[in-house]
Amino acid sequence: MTAIPRLQLLSQEHKQAIHAATLQVLERTGVRVAHQGARQLLRNAGAEVRADDVVRIPAGLVDKALQTAPSQIVLAGRDGARDISLEGSNTYFGTGSDCPYILDWRTGERRPFTRADMVEAMRLCDALPNIDFVMSVGLISDAPAGESFLRQFELMLEHSRKPIVFTARDRQDIESIYNLCVGVSGSEAGFRARPHAALYAEPISPLTHATDPLDKLLFAAERGMPTVYTPGIMAGATAPVTVAGTLVTGNAELLSGLVISQLQAPGAPFIYGGVFTSMDMSSSVFLYASPEFYLFNIALADLAHHYRLPVFGTCGCSDAKLLDEQAAAEAAASTAVAALAGANLIHDVGYVESGLTACYELIVLVDELASLMRRLRQGVGLSDEELAVGEIGQVGPGGHFLDCEHTLRHFRQELWFPRLFDRRRFDTWTQDGAMPLGARLKARVREILEG
Repeated sequence: MTAIPRLQLLSQEHKQAIHAATLQVLERTGVRVAHQGARQLLRNAGAEVRADDVVRIPAGLVDKALQTAPSQIVLAGRDGARDISLEGSNTYFGTGSDCPYILDWRTGERRPFTRADMVEAMRLCDALPNIDFVMSVGLISDAPAGESFLRQFELMLEHSRKPIVFTARDRQDIESIYNLCVGVSGSEAGFRARPHAALYAEPISPLTHATDPLDKLLFAAERGMPTVYTPGIMAGATAPVTVAGTLVTGNAELLSGLVISQLQAPGAPFIYGGVFTSMDMSSSVFLYASPEFYLFNIALADLAHHYRLPVFGTCGCSDAKLLDEQAAAEAAASTAVAALAGANLIHDVGYVESGLTACYELIVLVDELASLMRRLRQGVGLSDEELAVGEIGQVGPGGHFLDCEHTLRHFRQELWFPRLFDRRRFDTWTQDGAMPLGARLKARVREILEG
């Protein structure tokens, strides 16, 4: 028996209210579907397709899609030892993708992301024990025109053995990427049985499914490739300003995407969730660290658990421009929220400047925070051994437990030991160079990449 901490926002009544409102939007307002093949799938299934490509989706199609979509998706590590099982409240951490800039860890310069940075990013992530999957981190600026997504995937495949979540430009890109995956797996059946890569694609908020994202979604569904189909939606800009209104709009986009994927291939692996946030009304910035952003993360995990779908979350990111006190505070808050809410595939670790810039030192910091959160989510064991009534009786009032066999048996599993956070006394810390955390993070990056 174990007591595990859990962060929840929505009651059963709240989730039912959001779902009912979402069904009203899908049935009355509908979603625009730019893809002719997807429209035909929906028409054949009984949806109303209007001349302006807006499709009204009946509740029965949503119910059926929720029944056929799998509640567990396993992403395989290519070495056979790093599988991650997306189900329930299992939590896994990974980077984000496609930042145009990087904070150079050697010089501190903000500059365009390059192929060399991609190689270092994959090596760094592969070495960090609490980074469970990888996305591209950056958008390589020195690739031939139109080839950056494909070249990014090739570099991820070459330099990391962890599961990959990738972005692609269009259907031609995803076909090329799929062929690479099949080559690694040995066969199409081998990849379908143990997929080591998942597609990331997005609808357009509000309520629009464009041709290229649906091309990719349908291709992936047909081949059993897991797909994260995630709105990047902003309260007050591309959705109603209220948190509830944004949840309904984004949920309509997600569930209509789910319907399309399940019509293409019942049982296709579909990952719910997304990056829901608010727009800063003074600057129009897409915020990665607002309180609304945290509320959305909790609510999306609640809804995904209600639907019994794996969920894509977000953490370890900041609106700060560099790794400073703001970045550390915002990364810590988002990591705690996503982990305690029970999001499964938690991405965007290492983002600063609201997703425009990648920072290796922040990736290392969140690796440490993820380790801490894993201990927190381990909870409190309440077995007779852990309640330790006998040991308490043996020691009695005024004694100590330092030399107890019980302490020796349990302290390594029960107590968390940091790698980078410093707990030593002041004199010891000073004698060892008095390094602040920022310096220790940079030293860890150097150790991995140059050691």
